Amino acid sequence: MSAPSAAVLDAPSRSEHLQRRPYTFLVANAALIGAVTFVASWMLDRPVADPEGSFLGPSWVRLPVLCATAIVLDLVPRALWQGRFDPGRTVAAARHRLRTHWTRARLQLVVIGISGFYVVYVAYRNLKSLLPLVREVKYDSELRVLDRLLLLGRDPATLTQDIFGTGLSAHVLSAVYLAYIPLVAILVTVWLVWSRNIGHGWWFVTAQGIAWTLGTVSYYLLPTLGPGIMYPWLASDLTPNGTSDLMDSLVYSRHGFLWGEGDYQGVAGFASLHTAIALLWALMAQATVRSRAIRTVFWVNFALTVVATLYFGWHYLADDLAGAAIAIIAFRVAGRVTGHDLRRRAPDQPVPS
Repeated sequence: MSAPSAAVLDAPSRSEHLQRRPYTFLVANAALIGAVTFVASWMLDRPVADPEGSFLGPSWVRLPVLCATAIVLDLVPRALWQGRFDPGRTVAAARHRLRTHWTRARLQLVVIGISGFYVVYVAYRNLKSLLPLVREVKYDSELRVLDRLLLLGRDPATLTQDIFGTGLSAHVLSAVYLAYIPLVAILVTVWLVWSRNIGHGWWFVTAQGIAWTLGTVSYYLLPTLGPGIMYPWLASDLTPNGTSDLMDSLVYSRHGFLWGEGDYQGVAGFASLHTAIALLWALMAQATVRSRAIRTVFWVNFALTVVATLYFGWHYLADDLAGAAIAIIAFRVAGRVTGHDLRRRAPDQPVPS
C-alpha cells in the first residue's frame, strides 16, 4: 500500500532533461519580494511579521511539519505494506524508497521549493498588511458600479444568494472557501514530495511564487476592501458560518492595525487570490495529473471558489477576472522558466518536462 498521493501525480515523462537550474526564477522572485518587504517595513517603521495561520501554527512551523509528515507518510505505509510487517523487509523497503525517490534532486526541490515559497508567502502577507499605510484611496464604489452595470442593477452577492439560497448553501460554500487556507501549504507539499516528475514540482512551486507576487502588486494598483466589508448589508441575510466569522475577524484586526493596536491586517480585495490560486491548482492538475477524477475535483473546487467569493461579498466581478488572469500568467511563465513545453497536446497527455 502506497501513500494515496503517490498515485495522483503523473509518472516521469520520456524526457527528464530539466534546465540546469530550474530554481533560478523562484529564488530570484523570493529574493526580490523579500527585499521589498524589508525595505517597506523599515520605511514605515513596522516589524516584519510571520502572521500565524489557523492551521498548525505559524508558517515557519507549519511548512516544515507538513513536509516531514509527508515524508513519513510516503515512507512508512509503503514500507510496511511491501515488507508485510516483517521488520527486516520493512527496513529494506524504506531504504529502497529513500534511495530511489529521495535523491539529491528531490531533496533540492523540497528544501529550495519550501524555502522559496515560505519567503514569497510571508512577504505577500506583510506587504498586504502595509497596504492601507501606503495607499489610502479605495476603488470599491467604481467596481460596484461596474458590477451593477454588468448584472443589470444587481450585486453579485445578492444575486448568488438568491440563486443558491442563504441556509445550507452558506455552509457548503463556506467549507470550500475555508479549505483553501490549509490547502495552500498542503498542495505545495504534495507537488514537491510526490510529483514523480521533479520538473512538475519546480513548475508548481515557481507558479505559486509568481501568483502570490502578482497578487501583491494588484493590491497596490487598485486598493479595495471588498463589497462585504464596504457594503456589509450585502451579506447580512446569510446563516452565520465560518466564513462570516473570518470576515469579522479581519475587520477587527484591520481596525486594530490602523489604530496602532496590532502589527498586522489582512484586508485587500483586488485581485482575488482565492480565484487565482484555485485556478492555478486546476491548471497544474490538468497539465501534470493523469487521473481524470482528480482533475475534475480541482476544476469543481475552482468553480465553487469563484461562486463563494461573490456569494459572501469577498470580491467584485473584476477581482475574480483579475485573479484568473494572474493564474494563467503564473502558469505559463512558470512553465517557460522551468523548461516545459506549453504547446498544444492531447487532452490526456501530460506536459513533458
